[in-house]
Amino acid sequence: MSRPLYKTLMKGLAPDKRYKVSEWAESHRVLSRRSSAEPGAYRVGRTPYAREIMDLLSSDDPTREVVLMKGSQVGGSEIGLNWLGYIIDHSPAPVLLVMPTVEMAKRNSKQRVDPMIEDSPTLRGKVQDPRSRDSSNTMLMKDFKGGTLIMTGANSAVGLRSMPARYIFFDEVDAYPSDADNEGSPIELAKARARTFTNRKFFYVSTPTVANRSEVERIFDSSDRRYFMVPCPFCGFAQKLEFSRLKWEKAQPETARYHCLECNGKIENWQKTEMLDKGKWEKTAESEIAGFHLNALYSPVGWYSWEEIAKDWLKAQRNNDLRRTFVNTVLGETWVDRGEAPDWHRLYERREKYIIGKVPRGVIFLTCGVDIQKDRIEAEVVGWGRNKESWSIQYVVLPGDTSSPDPWKQLFELLSTSFKTWAETDLPIRMMAVDSGYNTQVVYDWCRKFPLSRVVAVKGQAHLETIVGHPKTVEMKMSGKKIKHGLKSWPVGSSLMKSELYGFLRQNAPTNQDEPYPTGYCHFPEYEPAFFEMLTAEELMVKTVKGYKKFEWEKVRDRNEALDCRIYARAAASIVGLDRFTEAHFAMLENQMGLLKPAEIKEAVTAKPQTEIMRRKPSEFWRN
Repeated sequence: MSRPLYKTLMKGLAPDKRYKVSEWAESHRVLSRRSSAEPGAYRVGRTPYAREIMDLLSSDDPTREVVLMKGSQVGGSEIGLNWLGYIIDHSPAPVLLVMPTVEMAKRNSKQRVDPMIEDSPTLRGKVQDPRSRDSSNTMLMKDFKGGTLIMTGANSAVGLRSMPARYIFFDEVDAYPSDADNEGSPIELAKARARTFTNRKFFYVSTPTVANRSEVERIFDSSDRRYFMVPCPFCGFAQKLEFSRLKWEKAQPETARYHCLECNGKIENWQKTEMLDKGKWEKTAESEIAGFHLNALYSPVGWYSWEEIAKDWLKAQRNNDLRRTFVNTVLGETWVDRGEAPDWHRLYERREKYIIGKVPRGVIFLTCGVDIQKDRIEAEVVGWGRNKESWSIQYVVLPGDTSSPDPWKQLFELLSTSFKTWAETDLPIRMMAVDSGYNTQVVYDWCRKFPLSRVVAVKGQAHLETIVGHPKTVEMKMSGKKIKHGLKSWPVGSSLMKSELYGFLRQNAPTNQDEPYPTGYCHFPEYEPAFFEMLTAEELMVKTVKGYKKFEWEKVRDRNEALDCRIYARAAASIVGLDRFTEAHFAMLENQMGLLKPAEIKEAVTAKPQTEIMRRKPSEFWRN
């Protein structure tokens, strides 16, 4: 055999080079102009802390589970994409990418995965062109030699059990629903796909949300909990970057400097590059799960500076929602709900003198929350304005056995009532949300009589992380199949909304009459003390179950109907669109109410708001 032929044969028989994920990324990954602010060849040196995370995801590393709990602007998504590229090119096998929803999976495929494949030559040659006639490259499936990449949403049980998978990438796990199509935890459903693979790997990535309800926090707490220790440029002391050490002059975020824990040296943002280069991960616990925590203070120079962090912190002092966002997305930490009940005496003392049953200035639409008891129905009509500001219009108790027609006739009369506004126009209830937790079938029968635009059945779910979830059909045929256009029940995040409400109730009215009320401020007329006692009748209690701390809302007083009614009225406002409305939407509603002058209507007419509700004609919008 000739020498050249021998060399060729030996080269063909030689095993493939054993790449680590970080080595593959530096050799082959190209960042696309469509998805990156810094397009071009990927450089691990830009985010040195990413190297160890990626290398644990390499096929020859024995680590089976890796979790990254992070803030924003640290390059966490690119770590996962590099892993996917490495699998396609170097370690082919079935791989599953799970996003919170199917729609998000489609968007991620189009905006992140496709550009990575198209702009990285080694990947472009291994995944078929989606434009070819017989291509198996679709939006949610990418075939490659030796494997397939399937992308799905955590809200789709069918997608989660679609195929066996050796590798599973769980992205933004804290946005997953707690239950996938009534089949259980989406994470556990997906992990079941990998049981037959002894060399399986799972990668969990997410910005955390609420303490003791955060899935990424739960996984991180059971890991070896690693933190990136960086040396002080002055004394060399290794420390993790913490927000409490970032200090600046009063109202001058441009003076933000990081103060060393050891020598108190004032570190400039530009010095961070050298600190990151010399940084090392340190474990703080023992576990088979590798856990990493990164906050936005580690963001490389040129991405998100310490000055910008200081500015965002100052902005976050405006309201509770901004503070929560800062804690989650900048600090990479879970938000701890302040669940102690507001002082009902204080709420009683700050009542206002507007007339019960009449709509004051500022209200733009009405909703009604309804709580069902055995011997009565209780309901609150609430007016909503800009910035989630609310006014209690009327609180009613409708006596009678709720299994009989009497209280329901009274509820219909309330639904049919048009309330006089401050401008002497008539304003009907836009939407009524009726609790279906008690006397469920009777509630369904009553709600079925009305169009969805006016009455909805709702049910509180303590662990739901959104104000309102996706409605589910509750009517079945005799065959057991759901009726296509049957009655739907809307799940509502009761715990989330109680936390929001209590935050709003603690706010103070502005001392200057020219200043606006804070976001979510709640106005009340001169109700009796019993109403305010019911409104603040629950507190968020800490319990320890099987070694884990969990929060649960518990009654501190017997009656809590006013609290439930307000929660359901808030859910109805969210369904109407309160959380999505722009100024143009509010102007359009005021126009439909007849409260705007012709000159004030122009913005509403030209803005053309696009939500489904705003596309209706005024006569249809306010139909009785």
